[in-house]
Amino acid sequence: MANAWLVLAVGDDRTHGSNDGYDDEPSRHYSWDDTVPNHAALAVGDVIALWDKKSLIGVSVIEDIETGQAVKNTYTCPECGKASFKPRKVKRPAYLCWDCAAQFDEPVTHRKTVKTYRSRHDAAWVDMAGLLPGSVLRPLCDAPKSQLSLRPLRWEKLRAAIAATGAPTTVAIAETTQQRITGGHRQATVRVRVGQAAFRKRLLDEQGQACAFTGPAPAAVLEAAHLYSYADSGEHHARGGLLLRRDLHRLFDLGLIAVDPRTALLDVSGDLATYPEYARLQGRPLGIKPTPDHLGWLARHWNMHRTQQVNIPAQQAQDQLATR
Repeated sequence: MANAWLVLAVGDDRTHGSNDGYDDEPSRHYSWDDTVPNHAALAVGDVIALWDKKSLIGVSVIEDIETGQAVKNTYTCPECGKASFKPRKVKRPAYLCWDCAAQFDEPVTHRKTVKTYRSRHDAAWVDMAGLLPGSVLRPLCDAPKSQLSLRPLRWEKLRAAIAATGAPTTVAIAETTQQRITGGHRQATVRVRVGQAAFRKRLLDEQGQACAFTGPAPAAVLEAAHLYSYADSGEHHARGGLLLRRDLHRLFDLGLIAVDPRTALLDVSGDLATYPEYARLQGRPLGIKPTPDHLGWLARHWNMHRTQQVNIPAQQAQDQLATR
């Protein structure tokens, strides 16, 4: 069973009277520091369910956690020294302390060095905005009455609650990612790295404004998908990439869409069968003519995500290209 967390991400609506808040973008990353309970408990491979105090925002899997150090401003009541206050919307003075009932316009400012954390979880993100209310989410946690921002969550219960809504959404993407990460498969493609912009430009120059799976598309929606492990090589190989629409790039990363290197035809996972836009891609040829390098890299991707393993020697790749 995957570890899972219910994570509070309320953005601009947060009444963070005791600090300046965090730079969060729920569909991509989430930030916290070592002043937050459970700060060191989250780990790569954990499921993360973000909510805004009112309802679910979305579900994903933590791919990476960046750590650092920063100086953080914290604020306390000038009378009792506690942080239990929030700004008033109309009345003055601007603040009211919940503990001692003091009223004041300026809290006491403290500067503190903290360890920072930022999760990256965009690859498996599934938007579920408003799907489950807070009244359903809280009982799924280990401590249903907890007020913490990071709360241990029962994933099997959340999964069942999502399924019970009957909404046209899926947690399969999150589960597939979690299995790949915890199973040690670290060769998923990487979207944002040093040199990525130049790599994408080169692919646009070579392949034009077209998704390799679906055909012509505006450049703004095309991403450079690596067909190799950037983390292993540290290089952007000229023949190691394709341009893909962002949604298809994500599904390709997760192995929910692959390319059979023997035929250069798309193979769509059964997990996507209920989504007509993706299901209709089954058996379609690539929108570009693959090079031998493409077929070699696609074979590695296929071997990672399909049970039937194939080997594409260089000469076989050349022979296949000659018949296309």
